[in-house]
Parts: sequence; C-alpha cells; structure tokens
Amino acid sequence: MSIFNASDGGILNDYMLFFDWLDRILSQELPKGIKAFNFNLYEGAEGTYDIQLIGSDEFDEDDSDWACTDFFTTGEDICFIKRSKNIEYWEDGLKYITEIVMRYLDEGIYVHILKGADAVGIGFVDGDIDIIYCSKTV
Repeated sequence: MSIFNASDGGILNDYMLFFDWLDRILSQELPKGIKAFNFNLYEGAEGTYDIQLIGSDEFDEDDSDWACTDFFTTGEDICFIKRSKNIEYWEDGLKYITEIVMRYLDEGIYVHILKGADAVGIGFVDGDIDIIYCSKTV
C-alpha cells in the first residue's frame, strides 16, 4: 500500500523529483569499482527527508560499515522530500522513500548502474541499513 504525501501533490511528484535527481547523478561518470550503493536518509531541519547517495568500494552483508566509506558520494547534492502528516514519523518516511527507490529499481533509466553493483541499501545514517537489492553473485 502506498503512503500518499499530500503536502506537495503526492507520491507522483515525489517520484518525479527523485527520478530526476537520481537520473542526473547516475548520468555522470562514477568511479570504477563501486561494489554497493546506499541511500543515506536524514531528517532535514526544514521539514524534509534528505536523501544522499553513496557508492562503496566494499560490501559485507553482515557488517553495515561498508556504507561508511567515501568512495563516491553525492555530498551536498541532496534530494529533499517534504514531510507531511502521512509521513511525519521516521518509520513512515523510511517506508515511503523505500517505495520510491524500489520503483526506480523497477523503472529507472539508469537502473543498470545500481543493479550492476553487488547490493543497494537504504537507511537513516544513525540506524540500520535495509538491503533492497542484492545480486545473486554475492
């Protein structure tokens, strides 16, 4: 079931915002040797959920420290998703943004770049990482 973000026109606007941001990032040349990607989530100060993409040159499903490397990062180039009453709490925000990322993994133009890595994860920087894609070769 989708969580609808009514504050700015809904989930379709958030999909477009996220897809445009991620397409722009992934259309650029990325460093060779990325083994896993992670979508770092932050609770923004301006009533947003902030999304940053990192690429790691290591991956260990049993040790989430792989997502702490700075091999590749979007840095301050962040995607901002407005919080609304329906996604006010971090658990709902995580579920909502995971749904958006999963849709990109199904439909995104540059999905082959993400799925070319061993894994794709998502999570708040001070919490657990959920692996939402893992290649069969890991």
